[in-house]
Formats: sequence, C-alpha cells, structure tokens
Amino acid sequence: MGRTSPSRLKEKMATVPGQLVWEIVKKNNSFLVKQFGRGTQSIQFSRETNNLYNLNSFKYSGLANKKTVTIQPGKDLSVLLATTKTKKQNKPASVLHKSLMKKEFRRMANAVENQVADNYYRRDLKKAALARLSAVHRSLKVAKSGVKKRNRQATKIRGMK
Repeated sequence: MGRTSPSRLKEKMATVPGQLVWEIVKKNNSFLVKQFGRGTQSIQFSRETNNLYNLNSFKYSGLANKKTVTIQPGKDLSVLLATTKTKKQNKPASVLHKSLMKKEFRRMANAVENQVADNYYRRDLKKAALARLSAVHRSLKVAKSGVKKRNRQATKIRGMK
C-alpha cells in the first residue's frame, strides 16, 4: 500500500449527519440547563451559541445543524447578525458570516428576513430570528434620564360639584 497525500485524505473525510449528532448530544452536553421548577422538567434550555430561543431542540440547535442563525447585541447600539457558512465547517475561525446592523428597527427586520427566509437559508427560523432581533433591540434602548414629566391630565378636586 502506498501513502496517500494530505489532499486525498481531505476527500475521504466524511461529515457526520446532524441527526446523529443530535442523538448523541441531546440529553448530555455541557451547554444543557435543566430546570426543575414547579414539578415539571419538560422544558430544557441550552446555552450554546447559534441557538435563537435557547431551547434544547434539534430545530434550534447550533451543534447539530449546519445552517444556523445568531443575533446578538454588538458595540455602540448595533446588532450582530451571523450565519454559518456550510462549506467552512472544518475551519472554526471562518465558519461565521457576520454582519453588523446599525439602522432603525424596520430596516434591520427586513435585512434579517432577507438573510434568513428570502435567501432560502433557513425559512423555519424566520419567526424566531425576528423575535430575537426584537428582544435584542429592546435591550439596547437606553433609558432617557432626566426629570420625569408630570401628568397633565385634569384631576378631580373632592368636595366640589
């Protein structure tokens, strides 16, 4: 048997299907958070990246799916939208395609819709991505400090008819 070149080894490397990865990691992984509140243990959360709802399910899993979407707060009141590149799965440093959004909410929502649903990327994550965008955008709003305005509505004076 002769030696194989490194380029031939790359061709022979197989990728593991997402369903198999999910069956391995669904009950025991380092990101799993089990909540046992009020006698229910049906809801399990996950702290993994690329998980929009932070739920422990195959649909939202960042470990088991090749195509994932991440929406996180960025610097200077901006929102970071990141999607995974499917052809760079073996290169963790360059696996994410990141885009920073600093526009008003409606334009950011249209950009997220275009990237996730209209681009045939992950149509099933459209609702979750928009919900995450809304939550992140709401958390970035700065509370206005200063004197609170008084209520200018007329008040009833007791004893007068």
